[in-house]
This record gives sequence, structure tokens and C-alpha cells, in this order.
Amino acid sequence: MDVIEKSGRLTANDRRLARIWQTVPWLAILLITAVPPAAFLLAYLFSGGAAVFLILAISALPFSLIAAIVIALVLFFFRRSWLRRLRDRLASDGITADEVEWFLNELTTGERRALKTMGRQQPLLADAYRETRALRLNATRLAGRARRELLVVERRINRARYLNAPDTAVLMEELGRDRARLEGLKQEGSSRRAEAEARLQMIEAAASRGASWAETNFMLQRLDEGRRNVPLGLETERARQQIREDTERELRKELAP
Repeated sequence: MDVIEKSGRLTANDRRLARIWQTVPWLAILLITAVPPAAFLLAYLFSGGAAVFLILAISALPFSLIAAIVIALVLFFFRRSWLRRLRDRLASDGITADEVEWFLNELTTGERRALKTMGRQQPLLADAYRETRALRLNATRLAGRARRELLVVERRINRARYLNAPDTAVLMEELGRDRARLEGLKQEGSSRRAEAEARLQMIEAAASRGASWAETNFMLQRLDEGRRNVPLGLETERARQQIREDTERELRKELAP
């Protein structure tokens, strides 16, 4: 049941497994609670009214209910773990608008309500809303991953400062490049997230006042124009990083035997 393909796209098998995981915990509660008492009750009826089976049927009910709740909690835990792995796989190559429904737990109650309302009343705005939500989810994950990796690099830099070895300077230089790269990714992720937030607020405002699709599309195009202009600091850092990498590559070629 818990087989996940390596592809980063959603498959029919994923949807089928999701439906199964959605049903199994509730079905387990129903069956485990009802089957033992029902079995003893049938035995009571077919035995000609033996009181012992009736007593067992009544006594089995609370124990069956407790067992059903425990098993359902275990199944809910496994379902949550499966969904988390599925979301990580879907996000590995970027979240698309069609996959936003699998990340609703990362949205607020108001955002889920807005998406549902737009889906009923303004489908075109709902499509733009889902696409922008996907952009925000990707930017949030990019910034979060860069932040976590940056903490790891900072710890390595702190440990490297106490090393007394000939290669410490080279190590510090490499870690410095890693830190600069991750800081650039973190900044870019935060910038893209802010842009997505601005687009979301614009779409929500357009939906609340019943704006036409042409008006909303014009506003989104204006935001896209700003999105194409990468912040100067980030562009400078990218150029600096590229120059360093090109210089190191040339040095390695010259030092190679």
C-alpha cells in the first residue's frame, strides 16, 4: 500500500492510495467495533438463547471500541507519514497549481475558505489563486531549506575555526562560498515569497469586489514584470559567485599535471 514512485509528479496510483488511506481508519473503527459483538450475538441466536453468548456480546463492545480507536490512531499516524512523504516527493521538482490540493494543511483556514469560494464563484480567479499559492509554497520551501542548510554551514565554520591544520584556510574559503550561496538562496526565496503574497492579496481583493478576469490579469502581468527584475544585491552576488567558480576552475586546470 505504501509504494511511492520516484517521479516528482502525481500519479493515478497516488490518488488511489490517498482514497484508500482516507477510508481505512474509519472502516477499521466500524469493523473492529461491530464484528466481535455481532459474532457473539449471532452465536447467541443460533445457540437457542444461551445467555453466555449474550453476556459476551455485551462485554465485548467496550473492548472492541477501545481496540478500534487504538488501531485507528495507528492508521492515522501511518496515513500522515505517507502524506508527508508524498508532499516531499511532489515538492522535489516544484509544486504545481494542480498539486496545491495536497498542501492544504500548509494554508490557513481563511486561505482554504477563499480558495473554495473562488472555485465555486470565480473559477478563473481560482486558477490564478492556486498557481500563486504554488509559487508561495515553493518560495517558502526554498527559503526554509536554505535557512536549515545555512545553520549547518555556520556550525561547520565555527568548528573549522578551532582546527589547527594546513588546509584550514582552504576549508574556510569553501565554507564561506557555501554560506554566500545559501544566503543568496534564502534572500531569493524570501523575495519570491513576498511577491507571491502581493499577488495573493491582489487576487483576493479582485475576488471580493468582483473584478473581471481582464483586470486581474493586467494586475498580475504588472507583478510578473517586477518579478523578472532580480534584486540588484542578489544579481551582484550571483555574478561574484560565478567569477569565483570560473577562477577556481582555471586555477585547477593550470595546476593539473
